[in-house]
Amino acid sequence: MFFFANNYITYGLLGVFTILVVMVSQVPLYFILKGMKPILWIVLFTFILHIFMTKDGALLFHFGFLNIYEEGLKQGIFISLRFVYLIMMTTLLTLTTTPIEVTDGMEKLLHPFRKIKLPVHELALMMSISLRFIPTLLEETDKIMKAQMARGVDFTSGPLKDRMKAIVPLLVPLFVSAFKRAEELATAMEARGYRGGEKDGRSTVSLSGA
Repeated sequence: MFFFANNYITYGLLGVFTILVVMVSQVPLYFILKGMKPILWIVLFTFILHIFMTKDGALLFHFGFLNIYEEGLKQGIFISLRFVYLIMMTTLLTLTTTPIEVTDGMEKLLHPFRKIKLPVHELALMMSISLRFIPTLLEETDKIMKAQMARGVDFTSGPLKDRMKAIVPLLVPLFVSAFKRAEELATAMEARGYRGGEKDGRSTVSLSGA
């Protein structure tokens, strides 16, 4: 539903819906905000990128070589909000649902695609693993940022251009870490004999007296 929002009203409704879900889940707001902290600079980078790269609509601001257009500001706000909403909902999902429940739910959701021979179980497992990895990647981003700040990198002060450049070096170690974790997970699954295909059905065994 996040991808179908295209105006301020729908994004406002999505914001209200997200807040209601947070309240119903009874997950402490601290944990959600903690999960959001590492991506704030990425959200800022995305926002600024759309502002200065989109040149459609009326010109709102001009200073030197910097031009901000109406459509660029609009797209920057929308994409940033979409990113924030998705991360919040994903964090809630991983905090309130077990991996097995996530996989089972996605498999049921994708069940109709079995008719066209799609590997539904593998797709559900892949999506479940991806969702479970998001908090891990956010935590890894926070660690990398702290390590670079300890080496003198400043993410909070200085010209905007310098702060944007400081964010770029985060991406390389983050991708390396992600690929390393994916390889370790694949090795662990292979060592445990995972070969794909449909999962075995569950059956209940009852013990009775002779």
